[in-house]
Amino acid sequence: MNQKVLIGIIAAIILAVGAVVILQHHKAAAASKDSEETNVPVNQLLAEAAQYEASGDKLKAKEAYDQIISNYPDYDNIEDVQNKLGELNIDLIFSPAQMPQTISYEIVPGDSLGKLARKFKTTPQLIKRANGLKSDVIRTGETLRIWTAPFNILVNKSQNVLFLKSGEEVFKIYHVSTGKDNITPVGTFKIATKIENPVWFRNGGAPIPSESPDNPLGSRWMGFDTDTHYGIHGTIHPESIGQQVTEGCVRLKNSDVEELFDIVPVGTEVVIQN
Repeated sequence: MNQKVLIGIIAAIILAVGAVVILQHHKAAAASKDSEETNVPVNQLLAEAAQYEASGDKLKAKEAYDQIISNYPDYDNIEDVQNKLGELNIDLIFSPAQMPQTISYEIVPGDSLGKLARKFKTTPQLIKRANGLKSDVIRTGETLRIWTAPFNILVNKSQNVLFLKSGEEVFKIYHVSTGKDNITPVGTFKIATKIENPVWFRNGGAPIPSESPDNPLGSRWMGFDTDTHYGIHGTIHPESIGQQVTEGCVRLKNSDVEELFDIVPVGTEVVIQN
């Protein structure tokens, strides 16, 4: 190989390497620019969420809070953001706003709230609240907004928190009490019974009516399928929330358990973990 050919080959290699380096530099710069555009500063997202809430656009506010939780999980005040998002999600669940998880359903002859709740695996209370119904009466031809996505519940005993979820999305985090000496059972359960203003059938004693100040079950009971002694219920001791003090059940403030009761139907999966 003569010298001119060799020099030409070397020059071509140098030019090729240089082109690759320049291309990689441009790609890195573009990726950095895309990242900067995607990761909007947390303070800007907070301001946007507040503006959307003030204007009544709760769906846009939800998107802003979702971005903060997704992009800034280590943000110092992330718990405040989670609480705001939880409150907003509950407002949206109980509102007539159309969401990816909802449908518009036209009532046909023979429909009832109970029948629709069973058909779409939701609750009559949720249908009523989302549509502003004052009674159980529904009329043929009217259109109802109905939630169709299934909910599930995750309870973390070590943190004494309950996550209301739909799929992998966390809708709201509730503070709870769990069993003393770690006796709350771990595993996967289903809600088998739902009772408003439950009577307490204590072992070896007379039943305690719901209105009695000695009834520890509070205003709602959601019993598990595999052991009827355990479930999710309210409390007459709200100051105990956040502690491990129960006889094995998961205990919420009455206002929280009433909210949860209206959202989750019989059959909802409950996972309890340490």
